[in-house]
Amino acid sequence: MNAPPVVAWTEADEARTAAWRSESGAPPPKHVVIADDRMKADAAYKLVCEGTALLWRGDFHNARQMLTALARRIDRRPRKAPPADPALAFHRHRAAQNQRARILGMLLVPLDAELAVPLPRAPDVRAACAQAYGPPPEPGAAPAAPGAASVVSLRELLGLIGAYEWRRKGVEIPALGGDRIHPHYGVFSPARGEYVDLVAEAPLPSLELAFDIGTGTGVLATVLARRGVRRIVATDQDPRALACARENTARLGAADRVEIIEADLFPEGRAPLVICNPPWVPAKPAAPVEHAVYDPGSRMLHGFLNGLAAHLTPDGEGWLILSDLAEHLGLRPRAELLSAFETAGLTVVDRHDIAPRHPRARDASDPLHAARAAEVTSLWRLTARAGEG
Repeated sequence: MNAPPVVAWTEADEARTAAWRSESGAPPPKHVVIADDRMKADAAYKLVCEGTALLWRGDFHNARQMLTALARRIDRRPRKAPPADPALAFHRHRAAQNQRARILGMLLVPLDAELAVPLPRAPDVRAACAQAYGPPPEPGAAPAAPGAASVVSLRELLGLIGAYEWRRKGVEIPALGGDRIHPHYGVFSPARGEYVDLVAEAPLPSLELAFDIGTGTGVLATVLARRGVRRIVATDQDPRALACARENTARLGAADRVEIIEADLFPEGRAPLVICNPPWVPAKPAAPVEHAVYDPGSRMLHGFLNGLAAHLTPDGEGWLILSDLAEHLGLRPRAELLSAFETAGLTVVDRHDIAPRHPRARDASDPLHAARAAEVTSLWRLTARAGEG
């Protein structure tokens, strides 16, 4: 087992170290200075832009105010007009987002051995941290690193808190009669319900068996169970997603019909219905938690299409749920998708479309507004050509 990364700094003329926590996979900062309530935002901004991280020792609420002040300074910087090429506009937007995240990630807070923040007026974050990082070590266990228990960016910590609340409250799913899905940290949340509605309304080819490829929270498997499908085999390869799907299907009374297994794409065998909602954008994720959104080289999309015919029963259907946002961004033309169907030996039986309802589709200030406003999510009903599979 590899040793956890360590962050080092000097405090009160003493060299100190702590375990470094980063769900985004960011490396520990090389230069760290101590900061507290006396530091001015302009001075802090200069330091973080130069690559120096700030380990906060003051009031927690003031740390949050400092993070807000840093964000305002980043957002005030002059912006270039977006280029006419939508793909170039997307890549520039992503680069700006990543740079913003890197700078804001330079404001750090400590976590003690119990995953609490030892700062004045800090909220109780132990449950939120345990949800993402796992429980703290048992008393007497060897520490992950010498010195303070661990250090995390405040921005990431606030994200953990938000994810914990989202999991606790759940996301209402109209297609499930208003029942809620509770997403675990790092598992794609069905906050955009259009694709769920498509699966809830498309005509089912069979009620016997369905495969749900890349189940995530288990929401689509649960929808199929509610529609009367007697057995669903749901797959995923992310341990968080597997645990999340098992919890949700059990809570919603579908565990007796939904079998959740670890697999890279397909389970063994064939089914009359195989569904997949792969990541919609063929780009490299900047962090592990983005794998549900970004699919480098359309790996999952092509893996699903190329393996579909071999996992369909005669007259079975494959349902591909896919947004055309990548087309409007110039990242994957429609002709490429149709060619992938052809190469995989698949025929399009029908297509069901739905327009987005999320607020970003109406946000004219978004650099990608034109693409988001034109976006359509489709459920492609596919069958294997005669002689395929």
